[in-house]
This record gives sequence, structure tokens and C-alpha cells, in this order.
Amino acid sequence: MSHDPLKVAPTEQAGKIKIEEHKRFSDPNATDPKSVRVNKTAGTGMEIDWKDGHRSAYTFPWLRDACPCATCNEEREQTGRRIGQSPKPKPGTLPMYKEKARPTEVTPVGKYAIAFKWNDGHSTGIYSWEYLRRECPCAECAACR
Repeated sequence: MSHDPLKVAPTEQAGKIKIEEHKRFSDPNATDPKSVRVNKTAGTGMEIDWKDGHRSAYTFPWLRDACPCATCNEEREQTGRRIGQSPKPKPGTLPMYKEKARPTEVTPVGKYAIAFKWNDGHSTGIYSWEYLRRECPCAECAACR
């Protein structure tokens, strides 16, 4: 189950994207975590060791800015912001102190995802393992996208 928005692409481009993504995740272990460490107390983020041997590390601010919920997806589409990229301040606004994103609660969602309640009150994003692996911020994965 994916919570990503629908994307329309020319047929030939869409086919290439699906084939490349299929190649990347043809091993079912690629999107199945072996271990998940949420460093809530230290405030450093979350680390996932995948069953295919890959390791992903996500900071809490990156995770908050990558929220896959419909509201956050719509905002990113409207502003052109990439997944995990912080929103830019609105023109003419004064910079305000903003507390660094951190979860106040972390909850497993079945065997397929994890959910966070953030210190800014936001809690509607469900981060599937598939989504987290596909959007892994490491240099190796970024180069494949």
C-alpha cells in the first residue's frame, strides 16, 4: 500500500521509471527491515538495516519534511519542494525560532509501516517500509533515483 500521490508521465517515461524501480527492488528483502532503531531519546533519528544488507539513516527533520500524508504531499507539489527538503520561509516573513523536529510518539503500523506524532502536533503520516526504502537519503540511493 502506497501513500504517494499519483504522477502522470508520458507512457514511455512511465514504463522506464517502473522498470528501473522494479530492478532496484526486485529482491523482496529490499523493502523488508531486519532491524529498526528509532533514537528518540538521543534525538538523532532512525536507522534501518534492511534484509538485503543495505543500511538507511534518516534524521528526524528529514522524516518530518518527508511526511507522506496527503496534506504534506499536496504542499510539496504546490511549492515544488522535494521529499525531505525543508519548506522555505514565505517571502517577507521574519525568521522565527522553530524547534527542531522530533517525535513525541512512535508507533508501528502492522508489519508494513511506522507512524510518528511530531512535536509540532502533526501525526497523519504513515511511513511504509517501501516508501522509506525508495526515498532513502543515502548517496548510493540518491544516485539511483
